Amino acid sequence: MNDPVIKDAPEEWEIRSSSTPFTGNKTSVRTDEVVMPDGTVAGRDYQVHPGSVAVLALDDEDRAVVLRQYRHPVRQKLWEIPAGLLDVPGENPLHAARRELYEEAHVKAEDWRVLADVYTTPGGCDEAVRIFLARGLSDAEGDRFEVEHEESDMELARVPVADLVRGVLSGELHNNCLVVGVLSLVAARAGEGLDALRPAEAPWPARPFEA
Repeated sequence: MNDPVIKDAPEEWEIRSSSTPFTGNKTSVRTDEVVMPDGTVAGRDYQVHPGSVAVLALDDEDRAVVLRQYRHPVRQKLWEIPAGLLDVPGENPLHAARRELYEEAHVKAEDWRVLADVYTTPGGCDEAVRIFLARGLSDAEGDRFEVEHEESDMELARVPVADLVRGVLSGELHNNCLVVGVLSLVAARAGEGLDALRPAEAPWPARPFEA
């Protein structure tokens, strides 16, 4: 028996019909009638999402820029890394990541790499997130971005990576981008090193973009 190839691959099963019972401001809900391998047809409801970017911004003291924000669906204030939506179809994710780092932390970075590409909840949502590593931090120029809604109550901090790892493994930190970003950073350091990470403009089939 041959060992399986451990690599995700594109595949699309036949869709007999599709409808959109709900359309919101940024996302919608779609219902597809999908033909299963045994020939039966089953309904699948899922959230249609434009995609997101997140940034693990690391300073010279090995501290990550994190923020604490209220998230209503889970009724918690979560510590997170800067992140945001891809607001425009085909938007370059690096441009979006730079924007989010500026808007949420008023920081800019010189060195950008791709840490990981993930689907957040592929059983019920098509959201794809690209998580960047940003190094060579400095204060951004100009006025701070004006925040509103949940962001008006946001806290900002710089936390040692080792403390974040402990928080993840102890079950005290739950935001998926923070968890994936921090543990990917540790794995990259233990492997070929951070300079071996993919370049910031690496292709992203889940959300194709213009350079």
